[in-house]
Amino acid sequence: MLSIAECLSREHEVVILWPNDKKDLIVQKAAQRFSVDLSTFVFDSLFDTQISFLQRYKKSRSYDKIIFLSDGSIPVVGCPLIIHWQSPMNWVHGKSLLNRLKLKRVKDVIVNSKYTKSYIDKTFSLKSTILYPPVYIQRTYDQSKKTNTILNVGRFGINNAGSSYKKQDVLAEAFTLLSPMVKDWRLVFVMAVLDKDMKVYEDFKNKYAHLPIDFIINPSNEHLWNMYAKASIYWHASGFGEDLKKYPDRAEHFGISTVEAMGVGAVPLVVNSGGQKEIVEEGVNGYLWDSLEELVSKTQVIIRDSDKRRDLADHAVTRSKDFSIELFEESLKRIIK
Repeated sequence: MLSIAECLSREHEVVILWPNDKKDLIVQKAAQRFSVDLSTFVFDSLFDTQISFLQRYKKSRSYDKIIFLSDGSIPVVGCPLIIHWQSPMNWVHGKSLLNRLKLKRVKDVIVNSKYTKSYIDKTFSLKSTILYPPVYIQRTYDQSKKTNTILNVGRFGINNAGSSYKKQDVLAEAFTLLSPMVKDWRLVFVMAVLDKDMKVYEDFKNKYAHLPIDFIINPSNEHLWNMYAKASIYWHASGFGEDLKKYPDRAEHFGISTVEAMGVGAVPLVVNSGGQKEIVEEGVNGYLWDSLEELVSKTQVIIRDSDKRRDLADHAVTRSKDFSIELFEESLKRIIK
């Protein structure tokens, strides 16, 4: 959404609809986490809960278009509305009479992957447009900087079902199997950890203290990209072992961190589910896996065959360019016009 705002601001006046009392926080977080500068944007609290429906409808008529990131809800506004869904949803009553009436006022629906589209289209009985998120590659691929490192990037925490959101525990178990078979290789977890999850994180870290695993929490954007640049292999497991028919949101909806890693030549080995299958082509720019044993065996192959690893890395870099900001902006302009 911030990328949409940035791109459109080059030719249009863009207002970010965000609560005024939280403006400073979002500006700070956007700069810290995504290197996005929002300081020059105008903010408007159009969707503040204190604003009545009639006030919102009247005020919204001053805009040419509104792009709304939906959590399942569909607002009623007085101008053309574009809804963006980033998560597959099958628990919303999308075909209710009220939602059908609301959707008649919607100009376009955009989604972030084929995976998300397959659920949104069915849930709401519509035809959405895929707008893959842009991925900013902030380092240049340099093979000489690569180290014997397997990297995983993602937030750390436990979901309502008691399993980890990004399946770091699954990857730690896989590395437990792999580590005795390969020498001088390390697994590095780069994780965003909230204060409320710190105790669980410490327990997780201590459990695998005997293995060559590094834990980096809440790093700066600069530090994160340094780790990407050093990594030779990228692991991702979100969705593994989950009932994705019942809980499709537990798989990776797209896979931005995978593309980031590929952009600097880290070979991806990602679970064969969700949006990851749209990014990684088996044996061309990485590998897909369905079991820990398959993850371990495929990782062994590319660790032992440096030529194969380099070839996969080159193709991974090429594939990452399909999600450039330039291509994103071209697609966005076609939707907005």
